[in-house]
Amino acid sequence: MPKTLILTRPQTQAIEWATCMQALGVGTETLPLIAIEGAPDLEPVRQAWHVLPRAALAMFASPNAVQHFFQARPERVDAVWPAQTLAACAGPGSAKALQHAGVPAAQIRQPAPDAASLDSEHLWLQLQDGHWSGRLVLMLRGDGGRDWLAEQFRTRGAEVRAYAVYRRACPNWTSSETALLHRALAQPADHVWLFSSSEALGYLKQLAPQGADWSTSTAIATHARIAEAATALGFTHVVLARPDAPAVAQAVQALSERPLQSFAP
Repeated sequence: MPKTLILTRPQTQAIEWATCMQALGVGTETLPLIAIEGAPDLEPVRQAWHVLPRAALAMFASPNAVQHFFQARPERVDAVWPAQTLAACAGPGSAKALQHAGVPAAQIRQPAPDAASLDSEHLWLQLQDGHWSGRLVLMLRGDGGRDWLAEQFRTRGAEVRAYAVYRRACPNWTSSETALLHRALAQPADHVWLFSSSEALGYLKQLAPQGADWSTSTAIATHARIAEAATALGFTHVVLARPDAPAVAQAVQALSERPLQSFAP
């Protein structure tokens, strides 16, 4: 019996994923595990816009970073993306958002199409041969996050400035979303969870009933670190898949047939 895929990305992205997955024949339900809010203080974001023309590269941590950065553009700042500034991201969702915002595709850097994983490490493979000494790199992200990529630029002599352009928070679920959680816990064989964030798993722990049993639930994780977080929460059936719709659809289909097979790329 086909499993229903539970999409846990923030609301806007979850809706986009639902459309893609349904086109591939995968039934979905959305249960956002992270709420996205604008930065409480927009002045630093506006400052980032003013220094953008001097930057060699601007790294966008997610589609949310793209959305909130462009929404905060000061009126007097040129809307045209600077010709000398690269825009980097770790996944196709962010790349699509950048192009939609007006960044030329030729100036976007992301992991190779055949990369084993879509993360900072594989993005760095596309950037490490650049001349970064003395050049300005902007990190546009949520509040906090990994500093691994920033450290790579710093070791090459770059000046790195980080800006929180949005913030993540625990969501406030509707009654129907809460009901979906209880249904997934009561009927684990009918559902498979899709996790794309370790932080989201922390919020799931907060929102789930105390002592919730995840041992018979199945999950797909888009990175090994996320799989480890799911295992720590109690999931015993976790597989890896690239964070793109066809790979996830393949994993869901195969999990419905062979629940314990691994689909790591």
